Formats: sequence, structure tokens, C-alpha cells
Amino acid sequence: MIPSPSRAPNGLARADPAELDLLFQALPPHINRAVRRLDNQGLLLEVVLDLGREPEARFPDSEVLLDETPVTQEDLEFVATRVGSFGDDNRTGIERTLHRISAIRNRSGQIVGLTCRVGRAITGTIDIIKDMVLGGKSILLLGRPGIGKTTMLRECARVLADEMKKRVVIVDTSNEIGGDGDIPHPGIGRARRMQVRTPALQHSVMIEAVENHMPQVIVIDEIGTELEAAAARTIAERGVQLVATAHGNSLENLMVNPTLNDLLGGIQTVTLSDEEARRRGTQKSVLERKSPPTFDVLVEIHDRDRLAVHQPLADVVDAALRGIIKPPQMRTRGADGAIMARVAEPAAMRTSAVRELQEPARTRGVHEALSIFPYGVSRNYLEQAISDLKVPVRVQNHIEDADLILTLKNYYRRKDSPIKEAEVDGIPIQVLKSNTITQIKNALTRMYQLETPDPTESALQETIEGIHRAKATNAMVELSPQNAYVRRLQHQLVERHELTARSTGKEPNRRLRIYTTGD
Repeated sequence: MIPSPSRAPNGLARADPAELDLLFQALPPHINRAVRRLDNQGLLLEVVLDLGREPEARFPDSEVLLDETPVTQEDLEFVATRVGSFGDDNRTGIERTLHRISAIRNRSGQIVGLTCRVGRAITGTIDIIKDMVLGGKSILLLGRPGIGKTTMLRECARVLADEMKKRVVIVDTSNEIGGDGDIPHPGIGRARRMQVRTPALQHSVMIEAVENHMPQVIVIDEIGTELEAAAARTIAERGVQLVATAHGNSLENLMVNPTLNDLLGGIQTVTLSDEEARRRGTQKSVLERKSPPTFDVLVEIHDRDRLAVHQPLADVVDAALRGIIKPPQMRTRGADGAIMARVAEPAAMRTSAVRELQEPARTRGVHEALSIFPYGVSRNYLEQAISDLKVPVRVQNHIEDADLILTLKNYYRRKDSPIKEAEVDGIPIQVLKSNTITQIKNALTRMYQLETPDPTESALQETIEGIHRAKATNAMVELSPQNAYVRRLQHQLVERHELTARSTGKEPNRRLRIYTTGD
């Protein structure tokens, strides 16, 4: 039976004194004595030992130097010999506790720093999502590091194994869920734990778990690779309930992550017929979900007592790909433990994830003026596009005067200061694939609902621009994706200008690159 630790006013549960003592015993004597003299030991987060620096204790709201004497190599070796063996991920623990010891090494592999993180087994953390856990739904947890994702995973495993009497298998890559050693921490209850020898093998252990041990539930921490995402899909297709965490803070992070968006069902570009595009009121190339999501529910953990629930996940993703934000259900836990749920206020604009994926733009009336701030986009190209289309657009010199930011994909992904400033101020951001007049015209055409130009003509016009730019800069120029027929016409056009073109990428994103030489 795991005791429920009392909580501090900031919501952090106090560490178990007996387990805390085991961590202190692994510290060098002078640091051990110093940390035991601290007030509020139960709120300790971690002890940091860096070679040549004073040892430090970290609490939720403060840091305390433990000793004026810098940490020595002997201090680090003292700790290393009293904890478990470090794995390929430079992590280890203390047997049958949830403490995590992480090493920093120099180029020769010698330990020059240690982070001794306090582990806590906390009951009651899943009360806020218990209805979904017990209802058999597959749940994906997202949130920043240290927010409590692993703690919730551990509690899910215990509740499903002990209260629901289900066959639960934990795939424990870093021993953070079940603790170090061959006998798992009692915090996981009757759940079984499969350790992973090296992080690179996590996906194979996931498949081994479902093939060899007949689980009803599999619990996984930190899905982060394409192989792990594929293994999770395989498990879900076999009817096993999944409870997992993934790298990312929000649904938006996953949608623009090409490695992990398979967890959402995968995202593909589909070309519609003219009739279907008119019926939908969209452009011909749209984004759609490839297959059912691996999970039924996605939970964004904002803090220990507040989270956002996106469900059913398939409907949420489909709406987002159409540029519609389906507000999540916000759940909060009050000071008295009562759970309150409400639907979040609907957002007023499309998600930046979809802006990056498909360049959506809010449509405007033909006479509605728009102020645009170009960031990374040629001002001359923008002004020429405005002149050619005869749309009422003003080009601004300052971001605070703009209704919309026009930028390129690489600038948007870098999150430069103007981009961050625009997002904070709620200014819409239009992302272009390349800095060409054709791309700018296409964006303005969609904004003002102008007659769509012939796509082949637009592609060839972009090719001409690319040829001129390649000659002027003597650098490679990449064009927008096109079908095989249009690419053949582009190749012929490039050859007539005595340049070289090569196709790159996979369908439907295969495209031309223009080179000034044949190499």
C-alpha cells in the first residue's frame, strides 16, 4: 500500500522520508550532512553536483548552496559507486526507489556532473482523468518536462492493475516508472514491468510485450521516434489499451512533427477534383488524416491541477486540418479536490500548426484593405504581386502596424523574435514555401477569393522566376511540389535556359531543384 504524501501549498507532494534517506546515503558525507540540515527536505527536487562548483539543492521556488567547497572527482565517484549502473542514456537509480541519477560526461567518457532527482510515488494524481482511464480509452499525455507525466503514468498502471484487475505491462525504458533494480517499486501495484536494455530498443520491447505477455493495457513513457510511433499503432490495432507520453507540449506540436504525427493518424496531402474543391469551398490540395489515430484521447497537462482534454481525437484532428479549432475540455482540480470541467473558449483563428502545414489564409472581401509585414519575404516581390493582382494591400515597415505577417517556412520554424512577438500579440502568420512572386500571388489570391489561376501556368511562371534567381545568385533554387506532367514541362523550360534541374522528394511532394551547373 502506497501512502499518499501530503502536499505543500504549491501543490508538490512531499517525498517519502524513508526513500529520501536512501538518496542522502548515496551522497558524499559532507554533502549528506548539509542536505539533512535543510528545512522542508520533503519538497526537495534534486541535488546537483558539478565538478569544480559548489553542490546545490533545488526546490520548486529556490536553490540552496550546500557547501562552499567545490565538488571533486572523488565526490562524483563516491555517488557513482553507490547507485546502479549507468545505461546508454546516462541514467541510473537506487534500487526499489524512484530516484533518478543522471550523469554528464566529458569527451573521454568521465563523469563530470550528476543530477540526483528525487522520485515520488503519488496517489490521486489521475482523479482528474480517471473516468477515461477506467473507461478503457487509450490516452496520450503531453506536457513540459517535470510537469508530472511519468507520475500520472505510474498511477494509471497501479489503478488499472489493482482496482480494475487488468493485465498491465509497463515498458520502462529509463526505469522512471517502476524504479531501479529487478524488483519494481510498489508504486506500480500489481502491474508487470519490462525493462529496456537501451533506449534504441524501446520499440522492439513494446512489440515483445504485446506478443509474449497477453496484456490488456500497455504503459509507455516518452514515445519519441518513428519506430516507436509505428509500434504503438501496432499495439492499438490489436485492441490493447495504451497509456503513454510523447515528446511535445501540445496537439499543435504533434501535428507539425513529421516523426510523431502518425500517432494522430498521419497527415497527407490530397488533390481534390475541381467539383469537390468547389463543393468544399477549399483549394484543390488539402490535408487529410491517413488513418485512425493511435489514441482516443490527447491530454495536455498545463500544471498539476489543470489540463486540457482533446476527444474524440479523430474529430479534433480532422477539424484542425480544415482550419477549425475544436475547443478542448478544460479540467481543473480545486483545493478541496473537487474536479471541475468546462469547454474552453473557441479560438478566433486557425492553429499555427495548420498554417505551417498548408498555408491557410483568412478570406477577405475584394475591397477590404489589409496591412502586411513581410518577414524574410522580398518586399519588391510582394509589391509586384499586389500591383499585378490590384488588391488593396499596404506593406508595413513595423510589425505592430500589421494585420498579418508574411514569412517563409524556415523563418517560422526558427521562431525568430518577430514571429514570437506576432504570436504573443495574436497577429495571424501566413507561411510561404518559397520566396517567389508566384507563391505570394497564390496567397493573396486565396485571401481575396480571386479567380484561381491555371495551376500549370502558375507552376511555369514560378519556374521562370526560379531560373532568373538561380542565375542571379548562382545558387540552387527549389520549386513548389508538382505532378509528373508539370515537372516534365518545368524540366524542358530549365533546359532551354541552359541550366540543370533534378527532381527530389516523394509523391505528392516531389519537386524540382534548379542548379546553375551540372554537378
